Amino acid sequence: MALNISQLKNRLSALSNQGSDKKSNMIWKPKPGKQVVRIVPYKFNPENPFIELKFHYNLNGKTYLSPDSFGRPDPIVEFSNRLKKTGSKEDWQMGRKMEPKLRTFAPVIVRGEESEGVKFWGFGKTVYQELVSVCLDPEYGDITDAAEGRDITVEFKTAEEAGKSFPETTVRVKPNTSPAVDPKNKDLMENLKNQSNILDMFPELSYEELKEVMDAWLNPDAESDDDVEPSLDTGGDSYTPQSGDDEEETVSASVTAVKTPKKAAVASPSAAASKKSSMTDDVSKAFDDLFNS
Repeated sequence: MALNISQLKNRLSALSNQGSDKKSNMIWKPKPGKQVVRIVPYKFNPENPFIELKFHYNLNGKTYLSPDSFGRPDPIVEFSNRLKKTGSKEDWQMGRKMEPKLRTFAPVIVRGEESEGVKFWGFGKTVYQELVSVCLDPEYGDITDAAEGRDITVEFKTAEEAGKSFPETTVRVKPNTSPAVDPKNKDLMENLKNQSNILDMFPELSYEELKEVMDAWLNPDAESDDDVEPSLDTGGDSYTPQSGDDEEETVSASVTAVKTPKKAAVASPSAAASKKSSMTDDVSKAFDDLFNS
């Protein structure tokens, strides 16, 4: 009895689409307008929620995770370095074009969609620098703290809305601290704990497989290997990078640092202040237990 090739192909396609749907549901992209998110501790590295990954964009119209993200050999990076050392301006420009581009991800809770659990927000270098700068500001501190962090208003404008050739993203950190979710809500706390590993969403090709991708890109007329085709959605925008761009998207980011009004001094701690301190300790303990369990 012969195999039903058509049926197998349909099943393979369905399985592939299921994986893509899951990945697209886990990647959060800001929509035009303002949205509020909260960066939360990353389950697989609670001390640092910012996950730096490098990608090769637009190779044969697809995107590939670079092994250079983890300090592993990348044939495209090796070829890029050789081109930049030839002394030819054209080779240097080609080498620059082949360099992987950094994209940083952070686990977030989207306000109004807390029941959907933790998603991953991907952003470029400028937004990343702004967020880290706020974390280093002693008046703001760790905005990602689950118990006493701060929400972030993300405003996204399309290229048309911004009047530019690229989209524009603005981030504003809110002045007041708050818990990421209500620690008494067991479902939301469980969602916070049940995070996906972002590396499961972006498969890494072997050295030889990535070399085949590079060869097919450099020699488009040659026959390609149909087996090598992991196309990644990194949460980027449709903006096509121009020559000399440092990122696959160009964004502008500004952080509005609104200082929290200082409370009037009192002669001695009030009962209300003591109660608030106790509640804060309880909330912090709940989140500590969550991520340390």
